Amino acid sequence: MIIFHIDANSAYVSWSAAALLEQGGSLDLRTVPAVVGGSQASRHGIVLAKSGPAKKYGIKTGESLFEARRKYPDLLVVPPDYDLYMSCSDAMFDIIQQYSPLVQRYSIDECFMDYTVSAPRFGDPVALAERIGGRIRRELGFTVNIGISSNKLLAKMASELEKPDRIHTLFPEEIEAKMWPLPVSELFMVGRATASRLASINVGTIGELAAMDRRQLRAMFKSHGERIGQYANGIDSSPVVPNDRVRQKGIGNSMTVFYDVTDRRELLAYLLSLCERTGARLRALGARASLVSVWLRTDAFLSRQHQRQMPFYTDQTSEIYRVAAGLMEECWRGEPIRQLGVGVGSLSRIGQEQISFFDDPKTSGVRSVDLWVDRIRKRYGDGAVMRGVFANTTLKPMEGGVNEGQFLTMGGYGP
Repeated sequence: MIIFHIDANSAYVSWSAAALLEQGGSLDLRTVPAVVGGSQASRHGIVLAKSGPAKKYGIKTGESLFEARRKYPDLLVVPPDYDLYMSCSDAMFDIIQQYSPLVQRYSIDECFMDYTVSAPRFGDPVALAERIGGRIRRELGFTVNIGISSNKLLAKMASELEKPDRIHTLFPEEIEAKMWPLPVSELFMVGRATASRLASINVGTIGELAAMDRRQLRAMFKSHGERIGQYANGIDSSPVVPNDRVRQKGIGNSMTVFYDVTDRRELLAYLLSLCERTGARLRALGARASLVSVWLRTDAFLSRQHQRQMPFYTDQTSEIYRVAAGLMEECWRGEPIRQLGVGVGSLSRIGQEQISFFDDPKTSGVRSVDLWVDRIRKRYGDGAVMRGVFANTTLKPMEGGVNEGQFLTMGGYGP
């Protein structure tokens, strides 16, 4: 079996850079300290993606632009464009699927391809990887890393080796030399907490994890221990499952305010504006959610997050806000707040979700109102219809009058 993992290098930054160059710009964002994130004018927001030069200054994804600018004051910031990113993802997928009928879109910027059935036609896998990478570079204006192996896990690990614009193999006979010397934190499914616990017993490399007794791993991490033990030894039997759509796991919105918010009513108004945007995007997607999450960051940069799994699916703004407000009350301890976010997850397409005894048929009228408000705002602007709570305030409906960042959570199952 021969599996490819194709991963766009610094996807959001690369795609924004390619679009700007195509429009006649002279500066390539990938060559300077640059990030995709909040507003350049307001100098607020969070870092969604960073260029290679920005990474060298210690700038990290998820930190505030304020923190990033402390590391590099002249940082270049461009806003995200999710329609552009989906178009780039689609274009990359269109090229890849010309070489195999078995292509799985794992996330917005990466795909798995089972090359086994196509090998008799296209020949040497490394030569084909060079061909695919060259086409993406010439036709789409960005680069990819391609990992090649005998299963999905090793192919993904291979693509994470030296970047950017590289092709790597990681077949079973190469594991000892190429994978085992790597820090254990670089193994798929080993997060910071797991790596920290492993470090406490002097397990610092993937090779040391591979040599651990499976009973000890299970005692420490339960079933997750068995999985990472197998992964450390390059064992994975998951198939490439063909699909032509990015599986979207969640959506949401966050905002960074210009001052410390300490008033409960004001904080709830900001929360409602985020729920309005999140609900509208959920309805535009044609999906409903059963998971709501809220997170906040204080003026001292302390972060908290709470989430709740509901026994029903919804796309109604009022229902999302009801749950989010309860979560905010659980998170907030009265400190000044500088950043607030709302997200929804566990998505299901409308008509595909399981019916619950908790569903209320009377809510169909509320949803109808939401849909009409969406249509009016789309045609006449966000300010055409607003809730009474926003009247006579500087708070703009759907935006909160502050810098707002949208995000998508996309991905697939397993490696």
